[in-house]
Amino acid sequence: MNIPRMSAAVAVLALCGGAALAQSAAPRPDQAPTPKWFRGNIHAHTSASDGDSAAADVVRVYRELQYDFLVLTDHNLVTPIDGLLDASIPAPPPPPPPAPGAAPGVVPAPAAPRPFLLIPGTEVTGKVGQKAVHVNGLGTTARVLPSGGDTVLDALQREVDAVVAVSGLPVVNHPNFSWAVTAADLKAVQRVQLFELYNAHPQCNNIGGGGAPGVEEIWDDVLSTGRTLWGVAADDMHDLKRPWAQSAARPGQAWVMVRARELSQDALFDALRRGDFYASTGVELLEYSVTATGIRIAVKENSMRKYRVLFIGKNGRTLKDVPASSAEYAFTGDEGYVRTKVIESYGKLAWTQPVLVAASRK
Repeated sequence: MNIPRMSAAVAVLALCGGAALAQSAAPRPDQAPTPKWFRGNIHAHTSASDGDSAAADVVRVYRELQYDFLVLTDHNLVTPIDGLLDASIPAPPPPPPPAPGAAPGVVPAPAAPRPFLLIPGTEVTGKVGQKAVHVNGLGTTARVLPSGGDTVLDALQREVDAVVAVSGLPVVNHPNFSWAVTAADLKAVQRVQLFELYNAHPQCNNIGGGGAPGVEEIWDDVLSTGRTLWGVAADDMHDLKRPWAQSAARPGQAWVMVRARELSQDALFDALRRGDFYASTGVELLEYSVTATGIRIAVKENSMRKYRVLFIGKNGRTLKDVPASSAEYAFTGDEGYVRTKVIESYGKLAWTQPVLVAASRK
């Protein structure tokens, strides 16, 4: 991006979500459609691999949860999606009972199903020794198999390249599952822009431990080298039939909110590639805007909960800590990058993508 000379102390080198989350006025007929925000899960399994439910049941649950899109990512295969939308239409709610003594009325026709996009995909599932090396291929329609490797980085690069070769969008999955993928691996791997910052499967060690860094710490390590890497959140859903189990990987735990011109695979993937989305485990944003001078963010509040907004820069340094549901940050020029993290008092989180910042040259 070409940056014009600025009188301010900083130049924004890359912007994520440069428009407010709140929708603007409808465009004129000669303008492009106003972007909208779509909720999706990009990591889910069915009984075609190691999930506990048929694909139609998985799709139906995500439709009932009011998602806008879903990617099926069974291990080392592509689950066919033809016919799944027709087979997974959620049942309409029953009509309310008539008031006592009221004459029977005409039952209204059920509303049309909410628009929903189902995207094919796969999870390329490899291993180096005891370390699991997994890469999602979003949008892949051809089967992709792991080809091994002498090191985790070697295997990781082979899997990414195999996904790209069949026109898929690669995502490095759950770095801390089996403590496999390090910051050094993510700095070195090529042709991938997305990785799982948060994976809701209970075995993915998101927060680290025992001297091993958490995934968010790994992210800051990578970003601090100047590399752009976007962080996604995903369910890694396997379990519909035992929602009570602590070991279950359930639906509706983590997702991405993607800002796109329409609900289509091309539009969503374009937005994911440019980092025009945020990751969430339950926090919804009302506003997120970036200008040449700073960032503004606001959360959709729940009156029973409290919020804290962190602005985070190079090496994971907290630049500003605001104990409120809305906050602003003014760039100074020495941050390297700025990303935001929202912490909700019930434990839910949201992360925006890093905005790269550099001191302007005089």
